[in-house]
Amino acid sequence: MSKHLWTALLLAAAPAWADGQGYTFFAPATSNALHIGGGGEGLVYKGLGAGGEIGWMFPSRSFLCGVGLASANASYHWNARSHWKVSPFVTGGYAVAFRGGAVNLVNAGGGFHYWLRERTGLRVEYRAYSDARARHYLHEVRIGLALR
Repeated sequence: MSKHLWTALLLAAAPAWADGQGYTFFAPATSNALHIGGGGEGLVYKGLGAGGEIGWMFPSRSFLCGVGLASANASYHWNARSHWKVSPFVTGGYAVAFRGGAVNLVNAGGGFHYWLRERTGLRVEYRAYSDARARHYLHEVRIGLALR
């Protein structure tokens, strides 16, 4: 499990070395859960990016009964390097839920950045998580702050 966690943390730090951005988010999720976290993405070729994030998902009534959730994703951003106000994106990849043990997941989603200033924006995103057999799904709508 710690190998997955370190990989996600390193990917989340990648934008510090690349042409990218960091972000934080808050998300109400299905099953009456909440998800908070942050991460980063770096552009590696035109709009194609790579990144990672880490967060805490918990029942809305009990913060301490949650699980850690980390992911490593590929993404594609339209208008990523332009001066447009809106920059849509899609993302997907590997995720791991951890607390005492670990559960492997896949995730996919998309959304947009609305750039309020040159380096500060609003991030709105839909994200879905599933186990490898697609038997269990978790859906969330995220809202957050993006910095580039």
